[in-house]
Amino acid sequence: MEDELRSEYDLKSLKIIKMGAKRKSFGETIIKLEPDVTKMFPNAGAVNEPLRFLIRIAKESKANNSNFIN
Repeated sequence: MEDELRSEYDLKSLKIIKMGAKRKSFGETIIKLEPDVTKMFPNAGAVNEPLRFLIRIAKESKANNSNFIN
């Protein structure tokens, strides 16, 4: 089989990247939301903003509770 590729191209060293739902993620965690939750939070921004708010409240609550223990 003949091709027009230059001899310096090493096709054996190429990496294949899968496309689609089963593709490899590169460090990002994928969390699937239940259908009833996706109705309220249709995109990442809609989910992340309230979660960050809850995290902040939880941290503040933990800090306030530890002050009472001392």
